[in-house]
This record gives sequence, structure tokens and C-alpha cells, in this order.
Amino acid sequence: MEHLIELRRRLLVIVIAVVIGMGVAWNFSAELLRFIEKPLTGATYLTEIKKDLYRKVKELSPATSTRYKLDQELNTPQKPHSLNYSAPLEPFFIQCKISMLAGFVLVLPVVFYQIWLFVAPGLTRQERRFVLPFITAATVTFCLGALFFLLIIWPVIINFSLSYEAEGLQSWFNISAYVNFCLRLILLFGAIFELPVVTLILARLGIVSYQFLAPKRKYALLASSIIAAFHADLITMFVIMIPLYLMYEISIWVALAFGRKRAVAVQDAPDPAV
Repeated sequence: MEHLIELRRRLLVIVIAVVIGMGVAWNFSAELLRFIEKPLTGATYLTEIKKDLYRKVKELSPATSTRYKLDQELNTPQKPHSLNYSAPLEPFFIQCKISMLAGFVLVLPVVFYQIWLFVAPGLTRQERRFVLPFITAATVTFCLGALFFLLIIWPVIINFSLSYEAEGLQSWFNISAYVNFCLRLILLFGAIFELPVVTLILARLGIVSYQFLAPKRKYALLASSIIAAFHADLITMFVIMIPLYLMYEISIWVALAFGRKRAVAVQDAPDPAV
């Protein structure tokens, strides 16, 4: 009962912190929505890479550029896309979801501190000194995972989806489906990037080690594939599976570098004086 009461107390503090963070994030939720919508404008790093590649081909091989009509591709303006909603108050609830996730990110130090306080009674005095590095590392890695998804992966997914547009086949993005898909993957990538931090803590506690993790690479690859397979489309599956497995590889080397070193047992050695 004491553990359950303590867990309830920590969860209550986390909920209050997220609500406060949500109130702060509400003021810039519209800007966050526009940032999520940015791949729909076509102005992403992928389009810039594509244009630079076409210009290079035109410079090195004008015949190839003419044959595949690359000039037409370069001069074709980007078609703007927009989100649509079909239910009353749908944009309001989307604004609430965006504000809630942004508020959660804003109070991540509080969230991780409460998690630490819950597990701290089971740690030694020396292990409790890692509270500040744990909170800092966990917060930074979650934000890195979210930014990695938004800046690198999200444009790939949207550009791949828009590439199927053709005459008689046009995109019509519903705001709920679009934003929910994005927010879910933000949380997933944030959690994926937490794997090395969790491994670091477990390695310092002596629960896992390099010798334990390294031989299980094939199982980690299988588990990454299974987790990624819960998403319907093939592209999303691969963009989840690859970072997830890479985080496992990083975790292996984290365990090697920061894991608890095993002492050499000498107590059973025979005494030469006897």
C-alpha cells in the first residue's frame, strides 16, 4: 500500500505539471500546428536536395535533363496543400492535443524527477547522486528524438504520401488523422531515444552489461521489426525500425563504456603459505 500511495502521489504531481505546461503551450499551439503542416507546403529539405540534384544533372548531362524533362520539374511550382476538418470543434480538440504534448515536453524535467523519486528508495546513496545527470540526459534525449522525427522523418513520410497524387487522385488530409499520426510518432521517437539512457542506468546498477546485450543483436532486430510492424505502411515501419535498432547498438556501447566493472574474484585462490 505504501508503494501504491507513493505512486499515486508522483502521478498526481506529474498530472498537475502537465496541466500547467499545457496552459503555457496553449499560447503557441497555432505556431506548432503550422510547423507540423510545413511538409504539406513542399518546402522541405527533400525538395531542396531534389532541385540541387536536377541542377547537377542538367550541368553534367544536358541530354539526360532534356530526355527526362528535369527542367519542367525544376520550374513546376509546389502545389500547396491544406488540412481539412469535418466535425464541429475538431480544430479545438486538436489544439488541446498539441498543447498537451507540448506541455508534457516543457515539464519533462519534472516528470523524470518524479520517476526518480519513486525509484530512489531502492538505490544506494552513491547511486542517488546520478539524479541530475539522469534528468538532464533523459530530457535531452527525448527532445532529440522528437526533433529528429519532425525535421528528418516527418517530411519523408509526407513527401512519400504526396508522391501518389496524379490526375484523378488528389490528397485530402483530415486534421485529426494527420495530427494524431504525427503526435503519436513524436512520442514514439522520444521514447526510442531514451533507450541508451535506460541502458546506462541499468548498466550502472549492474542489471545489464555489454556481455549480456551484445549477443542478442538478432533478437533486438526482430523486436524492432515487430514493434515497427504495428504501423500500417511500409515506409513508416522502416523509419521506426532503423532508429530503434540503432539505439540498441548505441546502448550496447553505452553499457560497455559506463557499465559497472566486475571485480576479479581472488578469495577462492589457494594460499601459497599453507
